[in-house]
Amino acid sequence: MTMKNIFNAAEAEEVIGRIENLTVSSIPKWGSMSVSKMLANCCVTYEMVYTSKYPRPNRLTRWILKKFIKNSVVSEKAYPKNGKTAAQFIIKSDPVFDTEKTRLIAFIKQTQILGATAFEGRDSHSLGCLTAKEWNVLFYKHLAHHLTQFGV
Repeated sequence: MTMKNIFNAAEAEEVIGRIENLTVSSIPKWGSMSVSKMLANCCVTYEMVYTSKYPRPNRLTRWILKKFIKNSVVSEKAYPKNGKTAAQFIIKSDPVFDTEKTRLIAFIKQTQILGATAFEGRDSHSLGCLTAKEWNVLFYKHLAHHLTQFGV
């Protein structure tokens, strides 16, 4: 996978263009979530950064996540199709497509405007302190996985 830089304006706009190509009737190439649920799922990553919607895991859980999960999240190796989804990323409601699409694009723009400097050494919700490069991989890899899932 070629890792784009979500902090770069042109590359962030490229990702946003892919999101703009989704429609309410877009169908996944694999998996069972709807396009609206996928958009809401992608928003969770940003909600963990910009809101207090999700409680921070306890110290033991954060240690486990950092020790056993972090490397798979921040490495450039693509996520496998039909991989296990963390509980907070499972969307049980039926979100509104246009609302989720607008929210996701706003989160991407906010992240790009803040830039890599704002994320260098920033503590993540569950994985500890990350470099700007690791934040970029965390943001972009998740988006790329699901946008590819929906053929855009």
